[in-house]
Amino acid sequence: MIIATSNEIAGRNISRSIGLVKGSTIRARHLGKDVLAAFRGMVGGEITEYTKMMAEAREQALKRMIEDAQEKGANAVICMRFDTAMVMQNAAEIIAYGTGVVLE
Repeated sequence: MIIATSNEIAGRNISRSIGLVKGSTIRARHLGKDVLAAFRGMVGGEITEYTKMMAEAREQALKRMIEDAQEKGANAVICMRFDTAMVMQNAAEIIAYGTGVVLE
């Protein structure tokens, strides 16, 4: 599966647009990680526990978007983006989305 943030794939022709493809996950913070994060917030520096959690969430959302694209018959995704939103106080949704296309 070819994934691009651009509107086209260099050297390839788009024969058909499938439409919106997406994948998402919702992740909640962990109490133990919150304690470490609060401590790091006081002394400064990267909160690696959250960095890792968000990286894993992006990977899962991307995987789900690819699965959605394949189920719809796409062999590439253009205009791919990530977005995030708070769902509740301790949870966030990560969504990967783009336009599924069929390349010649």
